[in-house]
Amino acid sequence: MKGKVKELDIAQNLKTIEWLKAELVDSVAALFKALLQKGNDAIQDAASSIVIITYLLARRVGVTFSVLDQAIKEKLRNSIKESEEIGSWSGDLSELYKYLESKKRW
Repeated sequence: MKGKVKELDIAQNLKTIEWLKAELVDSVAALFKALLQKGNDAIQDAASSIVIITYLLARRVGVTFSVLDQAIKEKLRNSIKESEEIGSWSGDLSELYKYLESKKRW
């Protein structure tokens, strides 16, 4: 009986992962549409959905929220170094990194 429960858990997790992937695509499409319409509320809604779904999807495949946070900070640090060499994006990346660093949870 335990084998059946485990199989159901795995099947449910796979179904949830597929659902999250579809939601992510929908949210990206909503963001692109919102950018065309220039509606800040719609842009904020779609962008926040993308972030939330990404965290949930990462968790479902075994990446904890804190590990994801650390990976984001590391990627930002590396991107800041690279962008300084080519001269673009550096300000935006640095501002985001400072913002995340200022938050206690990050």
